[in-house]
Amino acid sequence: MSAAATNVAVIGAGISGAVCASLLAARGVAVTLFDSGRGAGGRMAQRREVMDDGTELRFDHGAPYFTVSSDEVARVVSGWEARGLVAEWKAMFACFDREAGKFRDFDKEGTTKKYVGVPGMNSICKSLCLEDGVVARFGVTVGKMDWLQNGSSWSLTSLDGKDLGNFDYVVATDKNVASHKFSGLTGRPPPLDLSVFPNLSTMFQDIPVRPCFALMLAFSEPLAMVPVQGFSFYNSDSLSWAFCDSSKPGRVCLPPNSQSWVLRSTAEYASKVINNMGPRKPSADALAKVAEDLFKEFQATGLNIPQPIFIKAHRWSVF
Repeated sequence: MSAAATNVAVIGAGISGAVCASLLAARGVAVTLFDSGRGAGGRMAQRREVMDDGTELRFDHGAPYFTVSSDEVARVVSGWEARGLVAEWKAMFACFDREAGKFRDFDKEGTTKKYVGVPGMNSICKSLCLEDGVVARFGVTVGKMDWLQNGSSWSLTSLDGKDLGNFDYVVATDKNVASHKFSGLTGRPPPLDLSVFPNLSTMFQDIPVRPCFALMLAFSEPLAMVPVQGFSFYNSDSLSWAFCDSSKPGRVCLPPNSQSWVLRSTAEYASKVINNMGPRKPSADALAKVAEDLFKEFQATGLNIPQPIFIKAHRWSVF
C-alpha cells in the first residue's frame, strides 16, 4: 500500500502525537489526530488563568523545557527554531538544599542547551497539528478500538458512542488507551483490550508513570533572594523543582515587573495525596489544599517568599 493511500489515527496531541502526525503527513500519509483536551499540548501544555481584575496570566504548567540528545532531533529542532516555534532558554539552574538553606551546584552557562516553545510550550504542538495532511479533532476521547478482521483495519468509537471511522493503523501515544485506571476515571473499560495482545500488554505495564502536582504562582515583584531561573530541591519531602516561567524568551510579564513561577511536587507527595483523594478529577477544595501545602514548603525555604498575587495547583494524570 502506498503512503498516500494509508489512513492513520494518532491518539494524543502532546509532543509525541503531534510530531508523529507531522512526520507521517510529510510523507503523504493521511492522519487524523484525536485528543480529549481542548487543544494540543498534553504535557507540553500552557495554562491560561484570569485574575479577579481581568489580568491574564499564562503558565507552562507541564514540561518547563526540553533538551536535545541526538543529531536527528537536533535537525528537527533547528527547523522549529528557524520557524520561530522554539528558542533557547539561557537560564541559570542550581540545586537548593532544603536543610542547609542555600543554593549549590550552579550550572555552567551553556553546558546543556534548554529549549522552550514560543510564546508557550504548547506552540510547537499547536503548529504541528495545523500542518497539511493532519486533521486534528479535539474534545474527542477514543472510547473503543476494534480490529476488523475482514477489513484489515481498526474501527474507532468515541467515549459517547460516535463512530470515528476506520483506519489502517493506530498510533497511541498515551498508555491510558489500555490502562485499567481508565475505568476508574470513566466507568468504562479501556479502549484497547490487551487480552488479545499479551505481549503488548506486558510492554504497556512496563511503562513507568510518575504522578505530580504543578503549583502556579505569580508575584508582584521578582523573588529577590533567588539568584537562578530554575532549581531542584534537595531534602524536601514535597517539592522537586521550581522554574521562573516569566524568564523564558517570548513571555510577556503582566502586570509589569511581576514574576511567575511553576513548582513541581515530588512523586511521593503526589502519590500520597492521590491515594487519599482517588483517581477522579479532584475538587477545587482538594486542589486548594495541595496549593497551600506546597506553598508553605516553598516559604519554609527561608528565601523570603512573599504572598503571591495568584496561586493555583494542577494535578497531572495518574495513569
